[in-house]
Amino acid sequence: MKNKRRFRPPRFGTVIGSDTIIEGDVEFAGGLHLDGHIRGNVTSRNGDESATLTVSDTGQIEGDVVVANIILNGIVHGDVQAAGRVELAEQARVAGRVCYRLLEMAMGAEVNGELVHADDAPDHEARPKADETEGAESPPANLD
Repeated sequence: MKNKRRFRPPRFGTVIGSDTIIEGDVEFAGGLHLDGHIRGNVTSRNGDESATLTVSDTGQIEGDVVVANIILNGIVHGDVQAAGRVELAEQARVAGRVCYRLLEMAMGAEVNGELVHADDAPDHEARPKADETEGAESPPANLD
């Protein structure tokens, strides 16, 4: 019988509190836990396969997310790309494309966009970035 190992996120090196708003891009290694709001792109450092972003039910990101792993129970207005695992909990809301290698989605989670397996995803360079598209509408303020 094959030994199944349960995914264990790394310890959080950084916690962004619920009263914190960050304007700008964020790059991290290890673990990042978000209770607050980020207006910018969130990326994990290349080569850090255990890097995990956890977004709580109070967390919100307005930008693209490119990480090794994500556990989402909050809101993302933008595309999500995970080299490894995507976990969408009950209150997760994504307004954008979700590209994953492994996906776990709880009852109640919402994706208003595409779900694309990493093996089926076209080259990311073929897609224009949000700031390269003219006349694009701003994301809605709230998905609730």
